[in-house]
Amino acid sequence: METRENSLKALRPVIKNARVIEGMSAEEKFQNQTLRPVAKLQNDLLVVAFRNYIAKRKNVFYALNLEKKLAYIEHAVQKDMKYRNSLKGMIIGQFTIEEYETYIQNSSALNKRMMNIVIERLKDQVQLFDQSKILSPAS
Repeated sequence: METRENSLKALRPVIKNARVIEGMSAEEKFQNQTLRPVAKLQNDLLVVAFRNYIAKRKNVFYALNLEKKLAYIEHAVQKDMKYRNSLKGMIIGQFTIEEYETYIQNSSALNKRMMNIVIERLKDQVQLFDQSKILSPAS
């Protein structure tokens, strides 16, 4: 029988440049072993969640220039606690029990790393948030 832990880990993509080497801090190891693969696995959900965030705020995002769009992404993730907590749930929900136990030992520092990864993922895909590329559910 497949365990939850094995199933979760099997789903995660391998990130070749997310290495763990001797001398790394525990937070950096956790970031490379867990946070980055989980964020990549959850990428499509993170993108859809941000599109929903934009829509709930009357699509103001679409009128911004690129620099302001990037700032908007950062501000949304850092300052909107309801949205931030939703994002954290999307990531933490993919942790194994052991990873969760590691996470709760230093959740503050790991939350910062987690949100920075999410911000960078969204910023790197800002072109996906072009209003003209939004497809209707029927498409």
